[in-house]
Amino acid sequence: MTRSVLAAACASAAILLATIDANAQTAAPAAEQAPAASDQPAADQGATDQGSGSDQAASDEEKQAPIPFEGGQFTVTQQEQYGEKVLAYDGKQLASNYDVFFEKIVKIGDVNVALFDVGDGGNQCGPASLIAWKPQGGEIQTTTVEQDECGAPPVAISDSAIYYVPYLLPGDSKPALQWSPTTGLTTSGNLTYMPEPGTDWKDVDPSRYDNIIDAFHNEAVYKAGQALLGDDMPDMATSLLVGGGTEKTASGVFYATGCVPHDCGGNDGFMAVDPAGHKVYFARRGDNGEPQAWPSMKDWPADIKKAYDDAQASGN
Repeated sequence: MTRSVLAAACASAAILLATIDANAQTAAPAAEQAPAASDQPAADQGATDQGSGSDQAASDEEKQAPIPFEGGQFTVTQQEQYGEKVLAYDGKQLASNYDVFFEKIVKIGDVNVALFDVGDGGNQCGPASLIAWKPQGGEIQTTTVEQDECGAPPVAISDSAIYYVPYLLPGDSKPALQWSPTTGLTTSGNLTYMPEPGTDWKDVDPSRYDNIIDAFHNEAVYKAGQALLGDDMPDMATSLLVGGGTEKTASGVFYATGCVPHDCGGNDGFMAVDPAGHKVYFARRGDNGEPQAWPSMKDWPADIKKAYDDAQASGN
Protein backbone atom coordinates (compact mmCIF):
# COMPACT_ATOMS: atom_id res chain seq x y z
CA MET A 1 0.00 0.00 0.00
CA THR A 2 0.96 3.66 0.00
CA ARG A 3 2.87 3.35 3.23
CA SER A 4 5.64 1.34 1.57
CA VAL A 5 6.34 4.11 -0.97
CA LEU A 6 7.22 6.48 1.86
CA ALA A 7 9.11 4.22 4.23
CA ALA A 8 12.46 4.20 2.45
CA ALA A 9 12.57 7.97 2.09
CA CYS A 10 11.64 8.60 5.70
CA ALA A 11 13.65 5.88 7.44
CA SER A 12 16.98 7.66 7.73
CA ALA A 13 15.40 10.90 8.92
CA ALA A 14 13.24 9.16 11.48
CA ILE A 15 16.08 8.33 13.82
CA LEU A 16 16.83 12.04 14.24
CA LEU A 17 13.34 12.85 15.46
CA ALA A 18 13.88 11.76 19.06
CA THR A 19 15.00 15.21 20.16
CA ILE A 20 14.01 17.71 17.47
CA ASP A 21 11.09 18.89 15.39
CA ALA A 22 11.51 18.59 11.63
CA ASN A 23 9.92 19.67 8.37
CA ALA A 24 8.85 16.98 5.90
CA GLN A 25 8.02 16.84 2.23
CA THR A 26 6.53 13.63 0.91
CA ALA A 27 5.50 12.10 -2.38
CA ALA A 28 1.83 11.76 -3.25
CA PRO A 29 0.45 8.22 -3.07
CA ALA A 30 0.12 6.08 -6.15
CA ALA A 31 -2.97 6.01 -8.32
CA GLU A 32 -6.04 4.15 -7.16
CA GLN A 33 -5.36 0.52 -6.43
CA ALA A 34 -7.65 -2.42 -6.89
CA PRO A 35 -9.58 -3.46 -3.76
CA ALA A 36 -8.04 -6.16 -1.65
CA ALA A 37 -9.41 -9.68 -1.97
CA SER A 38 -11.34 -9.23 1.26
CA ASP A 39 -13.35 -6.41 -0.33
CA GLN A 40 -14.66 -8.62 -3.14
CA PRO A 41 -18.22 -10.00 -2.96
CA ALA A 42 -18.72 -13.65 -2.22
CA ALA A 43 -18.83 -15.98 -5.19
CA ASP A 44 -22.17 -16.52 -6.88
CA GLN A 45 -24.02 -19.46 -5.36
CA GLY A 46 -24.62 -20.78 -8.85
CA ALA A 47 -20.92 -21.02 -9.69
CA THR A 48 -19.70 -24.20 -11.31
CA ASP A 49 -17.59 -26.81 -9.52
CA GLN A 50 -14.59 -25.56 -11.49
CA GLY A 51 -15.11 -22.04 -10.15
CA SER A 52 -15.46 -23.29 -6.58
CA GLY A 53 -12.22 -25.20 -7.00
CA SER A 54 -10.46 -22.04 -8.14
CA ASP A 55 -11.79 -20.15 -5.14
CA GLN A 56 -10.51 -22.90 -2.83
CA ALA A 57 -7.08 -22.80 -4.49
CA ALA A 58 -6.93 -19.03 -4.07
CA SER A 59 -7.93 -19.41 -0.43
CA ASP A 60 -5.20 -22.02 0.13
CA GLU A 61 -2.59 -19.73 -1.42
CA GLU A 62 -3.50 -16.95 1.01
CA LYS A 63 -2.96 -19.11 4.09
CA GLN A 64 -0.04 -17.98 6.22
CA ALA A 65 2.30 -20.43 7.88
CA PRO A 66 2.76 -20.29 11.67
CA ILE A 67 5.52 -17.92 12.83
CA PRO A 68 7.78 -19.27 15.61
CA PHE A 69 8.39 -16.68 18.34
CA GLU A 70 9.90 -16.89 21.84
CA GLY A 71 9.03 -20.53 22.49
CA GLY A 72 5.53 -20.31 20.96
CA GLN A 73 4.03 -19.41 17.63
CA PHE A 74 1.82 -16.85 15.98
CA THR A 75 -0.96 -18.07 13.69
CA VAL A 76 -3.15 -16.22 11.21
CA THR A 77 -6.36 -18.12 10.45
CA GLN A 78 -9.54 -17.44 8.52
CA GLN A 79 -12.67 -19.48 9.19
CA GLU A 80 -14.70 -18.16 6.25
CA GLN A 81 -13.30 -17.42 2.80
CA TYR A 82 -14.41 -13.78 2.91
CA GLY A 83 -14.45 -13.41 6.68
CA GLU A 84 -12.00 -11.81 9.05
CA LYS A 85 -8.55 -13.21 9.73
CA VAL A 86 -7.57 -13.88 13.34
CA LEU A 87 -4.07 -13.35 14.74
CA ALA A 88 -3.31 -15.52 17.77
CA TYR A 89 -0.31 -16.52 19.86
CA ASP A 90 -0.43 -20.10 21.18
CA GLY A 91 -4.21 -19.97 20.82
CA LYS A 92 -4.67 -16.58 22.51
CA GLN A 93 -6.41 -14.16 20.13
CA LEU A 94 -4.52 -10.88 19.69
CA ALA A 95 -6.36 -9.16 16.81
CA SER A 96 -8.81 -9.74 13.98
CA ASN A 97 -9.65 -7.94 10.75
CA TYR A 98 -10.01 -8.59 7.03
CA ASP A 99 -6.30 -8.06 6.38
CA VAL A 100 -3.80 -9.52 8.85
CA PHE A 101 -0.24 -10.04 7.65
CA PHE A 102 3.08 -10.80 9.31
CA GLU A 103 5.74 -8.19 8.50
CA LYS A 104 8.96 -9.15 10.30
CA ILE A 105 10.71 -9.79 13.60
CA VAL A 106 13.19 -7.15 14.76
CA LYS A 107 15.41 -6.79 17.82
CA ILE A 108 14.93 -3.64 19.92
CA GLY A 109 17.58 -3.58 22.61
CA ASP A 110 17.66 -7.17 23.80
CA VAL A 111 13.96 -7.82 23.08
CA ASN A 112 12.61 -9.61 20.01
CA VAL A 113 9.60 -7.79 18.57
CA ALA A 114 7.14 -9.07 15.95
CA LEU A 115 5.39 -6.63 13.62
CA PHE A 116 2.05 -7.30 11.93
CA ASP A 117 -0.20 -5.27 9.62
CA VAL A 118 -3.88 -5.33 10.64
CA GLY A 119 -6.49 -3.44 8.62
CA ASP A 120 -9.79 -3.27 6.79
CA GLY A 121 -8.30 -3.69 3.31
CA GLY A 122 -9.49 -1.65 0.34
CA ASN A 123 -7.73 0.95 -1.77
CA GLN A 124 -5.31 3.63 -0.67
CA CYS A 125 -5.54 3.08 3.09
CA GLY A 126 -2.73 1.39 4.94
CA PRO A 127 -3.30 -0.94 7.91
CA ALA A 128 -2.59 -0.37 11.56
CA SER A 129 0.70 -1.67 12.92
CA LEU A 130 0.51 -4.27 15.67
CA ILE A 131 3.62 -4.65 17.83
CA ALA A 132 3.98 -7.91 19.77
CA TRP A 133 6.67 -8.84 22.28
CA LYS A 134 7.14 -11.17 25.23
CA PRO A 135 8.84 -9.88 28.38
CA GLN A 136 11.20 -12.36 29.98
CA GLY A 137 9.11 -14.77 32.05
CA GLY A 138 5.91 -12.92 31.10
CA GLU A 139 2.93 -13.25 28.77
CA ILE A 140 2.71 -12.01 25.19
CA GLN A 141 2.06 -8.25 25.01
CA THR A 142 0.74 -6.12 22.14
CA THR A 143 0.42 -2.45 21.20
CA THR A 144 -1.45 -1.16 18.15
CA VAL A 145 -0.30 1.99 16.34
CA GLU A 146 -2.86 3.76 14.17
CA GLN A 147 -2.36 7.48 13.80
CA ASP A 148 -5.54 8.21 11.84
CA GLU A 149 -8.43 6.51 10.05
CA CYS A 150 -6.09 5.48 7.23
CA GLY A 151 -3.64 3.28 9.10
CA ALA A 152 -0.24 3.62 10.70
CA PRO A 153 2.63 5.74 9.37
CA PRO A 154 5.62 4.01 7.74
CA VAL A 155 8.06 2.25 10.05
CA ALA A 156 11.76 2.96 10.58
CA ILE A 157 13.82 0.68 12.83
CA SER A 158 16.81 1.58 15.02
CA ASP A 159 18.67 -0.50 17.58
CA SER A 160 16.75 1.12 20.43
CA ALA A 161 13.30 2.00 19.05
CA ILE A 162 10.72 1.67 16.30
CA TYR A 163 9.80 5.00 14.68
CA TYR A 164 6.51 5.78 12.92
CA VAL A 165 6.95 8.60 10.39
CA PRO A 166 3.62 10.11 9.24
CA TYR A 167 2.68 10.74 5.64
CA LEU A 168 1.87 14.44 5.33
CA LEU A 169 -0.57 16.19 3.04
CA PRO A 170 -0.16 19.88 2.13
CA GLY A 171 -0.96 21.97 5.21
CA ASP A 172 -0.52 19.00 7.55
CA SER A 173 1.43 18.81 10.77
CA LYS A 174 1.57 15.50 12.66
CA PRO A 175 3.58 13.95 15.47
CA ALA A 176 6.23 11.35 14.77
CA LEU A 177 5.92 8.43 17.19
CA GLN A 178 8.43 6.02 18.67
CA TRP A 179 8.06 2.76 20.57
CA SER A 180 10.40 0.72 22.69
CA PRO A 181 9.79 -2.12 25.17
CA THR A 182 10.91 0.09 28.07
CA THR A 183 9.11 3.37 27.32
CA GLY A 184 6.16 2.18 25.25
CA LEU A 185 4.64 4.47 22.60
CA THR A 186 5.72 8.11 22.87
CA THR A 187 5.93 11.23 20.70
CA SER A 188 9.44 11.91 19.41
CA GLY A 189 8.85 15.12 17.45
CA ASN A 190 6.58 16.98 15.10
CA LEU A 191 6.63 16.91 11.30
CA THR A 192 5.26 19.75 9.16
CA TYR A 193 4.68 19.60 5.41
CA MET A 194 7.08 21.85 3.54
CA PRO A 195 7.38 22.61 -0.19
CA GLU A 196 10.77 22.67 -1.88
CA PRO A 197 12.33 26.04 -0.96
CA GLY A 198 13.04 28.39 -3.84
CA THR A 199 10.91 26.60 -6.45
CA ASP A 200 8.81 28.90 -8.65
CA TRP A 201 6.20 28.75 -11.40
CA LYS A 202 8.89 28.16 -14.02
CA ASP A 203 9.81 24.93 -12.21
CA VAL A 204 6.32 23.41 -12.48
CA ASP A 205 6.53 20.17 -14.50
CA PRO A 206 3.30 18.11 -14.58
CA SER A 207 5.03 15.33 -16.55
CA ARG A 208 6.78 14.36 -13.30
CA TYR A 209 3.63 14.14 -11.18
CA ASP A 210 2.08 10.77 -10.38
CA ASN A 211 -0.72 12.64 -8.64
CA ILE A 212 -1.57 16.33 -8.93
CA ILE A 213 -0.93 16.62 -5.17
CA ASP A 214 2.75 16.49 -6.14
CA ALA A 215 2.35 20.03 -7.53
CA PHE A 216 2.23 21.28 -3.92
CA HIS A 217 5.93 20.44 -3.62
CA ASN A 218 6.47 23.59 -5.67
CA GLU A 219 6.70 26.55 -3.31
CA ALA A 220 4.84 28.94 -5.64
CA VAL A 221 1.95 26.49 -6.11
CA TYR A 222 1.87 25.77 -2.39
CA LYS A 223 1.68 29.45 -1.45
CA ALA A 224 -1.04 30.13 -4.04
CA GLY A 225 -3.05 27.17 -2.75
CA GLN A 226 -2.56 28.20 0.85
CA ALA A 227 -3.79 31.72 0.10
CA LEU A 228 -7.02 30.33 -1.38
CA LEU A 229 -7.66 27.35 0.88
CA GLY A 230 -6.27 28.33 4.27
CA ASP A 231 -7.14 25.67 6.82
CA ASP A 232 -9.07 23.71 4.15
CA MET A 233 -5.84 22.73 2.38
CA PRO A 234 -5.43 19.25 3.98
CA ASP A 235 -9.10 18.39 3.33
CA MET A 236 -8.80 19.54 -0.26
CA ALA A 237 -5.68 17.44 -0.77
CA THR A 238 -7.42 14.43 0.79
CA SER A 239 -10.18 14.71 -1.81
CA LEU A 240 -7.51 14.19 -4.50
CA LEU A 241 -5.74 11.20 -2.93
CA VAL A 242 -7.32 8.51 -5.10
CA GLY A 243 -6.26 9.71 -8.50
CA GLY A 244 -3.70 9.39 -11.26
CA GLY A 245 -1.83 11.64 -13.64
CA THR A 246 -2.86 14.99 -15.06
CA GLU A 247 -4.56 16.27 -18.21
CA LYS A 248 -4.01 19.55 -20.00
CA THR A 249 -6.25 22.15 -21.62
CA ALA A 250 -5.41 23.84 -24.94
CA SER A 251 -4.26 26.91 -23.01
CA GLY A 252 -1.64 24.90 -21.10
CA VAL A 253 -3.47 24.60 -17.78
CA PHE A 254 -3.09 21.12 -16.28
CA TYR A 255 -5.68 19.53 -14.04
CA ALA A 256 -6.83 16.30 -12.41
CA THR A 257 -9.68 14.86 -10.40
CA GLY A 258 -9.61 12.53 -7.42
CA CYS A 259 -11.56 11.41 -4.41
CA VAL A 260 -11.27 10.58 -0.72
CA PRO A 261 -10.21 6.96 -0.07
CA HIS A 262 -13.29 4.76 0.49
CA ASP A 263 -15.62 7.64 -0.48
CA CYS A 264 -15.30 8.01 -4.25
CA GLY A 265 -18.49 9.57 -5.55
CA GLY A 266 -19.24 10.98 -2.12
CA ASN A 267 -16.24 13.27 -1.64
CA ASP A 268 -14.51 14.20 -4.90
CA GLY A 269 -11.91 16.85 -5.68
CA PHE A 270 -10.64 18.83 -8.67
CA MET A 271 -7.44 20.85 -8.97
CA ALA A 272 -6.07 22.91 -11.85
CA VAL A 273 -2.75 24.75 -12.11
CA ASP A 274 -2.04 27.59 -14.55
CA PRO A 275 1.76 28.00 -14.55
CA ALA A 276 1.68 30.86 -17.07
CA GLY A 277 -1.02 32.77 -15.22
CA HIS A 278 0.41 31.95 -11.78
CA LYS A 279 -2.98 30.71 -10.52
CA VAL A 280 -4.56 27.60 -9.04
CA TYR A 281 -8.17 26.45 -8.96
CA PHE A 282 -9.88 23.99 -6.64
CA ALA A 283 -13.31 22.41 -6.29
CA ARG A 284 -14.67 19.76 -3.96
CA ARG A 285 -18.05 18.04 -4.21
CA GLY A 286 -19.51 16.37 -1.15
CA ASP A 287 -22.56 14.23 -0.42
CA ASN A 288 -25.03 17.03 -1.18
CA GLY A 289 -23.71 17.28 -4.73
CA GLU A 290 -23.02 21.01 -4.50
CA PRO A 291 -19.36 21.87 -5.14
CA GLN A 292 -17.28 24.26 -3.10
CA ALA A 293 -14.84 26.21 -5.24
CA TRP A 294 -11.74 28.32 -4.64
CA PRO A 295 -11.93 30.92 -6.14
CA SER A 296 -15.64 31.15 -6.92
CA MET A 297 -16.47 29.33 -10.19
CA LYS A 298 -17.80 32.56 -11.67
CA ASP A 299 -14.16 33.65 -11.77
CA TRP A 300 -12.89 30.51 -13.50
CA PRO A 301 -11.72 30.70 -17.15
CA ALA A 302 -14.08 28.93 -19.55
CA ASP A 303 -11.66 26.09 -20.44
CA ILE A 304 -11.04 25.20 -16.79
CA LYS A 305 -14.76 25.27 -16.01
CA LYS A 306 -15.36 22.99 -19.03
CA ALA A 307 -12.64 20.59 -17.84
CA TYR A 308 -14.32 20.45 -14.45
CA ASP A 309 -17.80 19.91 -15.93
CA ASP A 310 -16.51 17.17 -18.25
CA ALA A 311 -14.78 15.44 -15.36
CA GLN A 312 -17.95 15.49 -13.26
CA ALA A 313 -20.00 14.16 -16.16
CA SER A 314 -17.64 11.23 -16.73
CA GLY A 315 -17.12 10.48 -13.01
CA ASN A 316 -13.78 9.91 -11.25
